[in-house]
Amino acid sequence: MARTGKVRAARITDLAALGELSRLAQGDGDGTRSLGLPVSGPPIGVFSLFRLPLGYFQPHDVLYVFDRDSHIAGLLRVERESQRDEWTVVELDAVGDMDAGDVRFRLVQHLLRDGAKRGAVRFHVACADADDNVELFMQAGFMRYGEEHVLFRPPGTPMPESLSDEDAAAAGIRPVSPLDAVPLSRLYSSVTPKPVQRLEGVRVLDWERQGRDWRVPRSSLAPILRFADVEAFVQETPGGGTDGTQLDGFVQVGVAKEDQPHYLKLLARPDADIVPLLRYSLGVIAARADADRVQRSGVLAPVRTYEAPLDRRLEEEGFASVASVTLLMKETLVRVAEPRLVPAGVR
Repeated sequence: MARTGKVRAARITDLAALGELSRLAQGDGDGTRSLGLPVSGPPIGVFSLFRLPLGYFQPHDVLYVFDRDSHIAGLLRVERESQRDEWTVVELDAVGDMDAGDVRFRLVQHLLRDGAKRGAVRFHVACADADDNVELFMQAGFMRYGEEHVLFRPPGTPMPESLSDEDAAAAGIRPVSPLDAVPLSRLYSSVTPKPVQRLEGVRVLDWERQGRDWRVPRSSLAPILRFADVEAFVQETPGGGTDGTQLDGFVQVGVAKEDQPHYLKLLARPDADIVPLLRYSLGVIAARADADRVQRSGVLAPVRTYEAPLDRRLEEEGFASVASVTLLMKETLVRVAEPRLVPAGVR
């Protein structure tokens, strides 16, 4: 039974066992549990994209294993965002016909205790609503706050003709800069429900950091950015809007360096024509990717349910919805609804 084992930090000597456990858990065998879900059928799964347990591992990341009589029966891999002390669960696997669920529960409980000691502010996870994934995290105190569709543009789909630099400039498309932080924050606020804004707690300062390991905007697939070259672009509102700096759209482009799909994450005002930015992004992938990889791996694009009609614009460009993901989060801080002054005590 799972209670005879223990959770501990992974060691370098566990690498071979972790790779085999990850491979087994991503399959369809009986008695296995993972966060995974199909993208286009075996052997591609959304969370198999992050399968290398110690590959691209950063010094501040965390990996726990469940050790039962010197046998690895479960693993939990976390990526830490040091700038905000936020932890993202990337992989949670277990094998065992009778106790895989118990193994995963103990791994999650250990994560929460250890994270609290290390000052974690938020824990994030995205998972398929299967194999009791959602129930497991909600039992551990996580809050379900969103749904995300994963859209996939399969290999072999012709890329649209890339926009020239002149056409892109005419459409208001340009690379993002730190000076776009305030307009990007306003764009995010205009398309994101206020309860989600409060939970994610994205600050203007966060929008200044656009890079490979940063999570703004957050998505279920953001961890694959460690395996990609990342660029970001914006589409300006014609005339600049009311204040001259308004943006109609933003896109984060991840061009894969490994044998995996490329990545697009779009934010756009519902009434904006975002097609030029979308096509420009696909052109960036075609221009940046190795010639043999442009059509081999396809393109993934996560879209939250409240971000419609982005999903329809993507479908018009050859994408199709292949999976749904549940987004959950747990905060360690206590929110104060109405801060107020209170009388000081006299001793």
